[in-house]
Amino acid sequence: MERLYSRFRDRVEFFVVYIQEAHPTDGWQVESNISEEILYRQHQSFDEREEAAQSCTIGLHISIPTLVEEMDNAIDEAYGAAPERLYLIGQDGKVVYHGGAGPHFFDLEELDEAIQMMVAGVEVS
Repeated sequence: MERLYSRFRDRVEFFVVYIQEAHPTDGWQVESNISEEILYRQHQSFDEREEAAQSCTIGLHISIPTLVEEMDNAIDEAYGAAPERLYLIGQDGKVVYHGGAGPHFFDLEELDEAIQMMVAGVEVS
């Protein structure tokens, strides 16, 4: 993702949107989170969510601007963001590309192609 950001950031706005915890310690925790010490409870306040987002951004060396979702989880619900999704939104506000659930169904090459087509003014299907 960082490679795409570096390549297209002068023509496309990129954002990471940090949503509710997919695998909180007080919910469905997964072994990989335990072994990697990614241990967060489900956020009880926006401040907690913001702290977790900052920790994630720093820990994963994310240079893409990060937005933090409000506690109503409206973005997560509207876009089916959990656990992770890739979206490309056109200048008209319509979804140009909707990727599969990540990280297993991410296709960065497909997103790359969609961005190239959008930047070239070709309709993406």
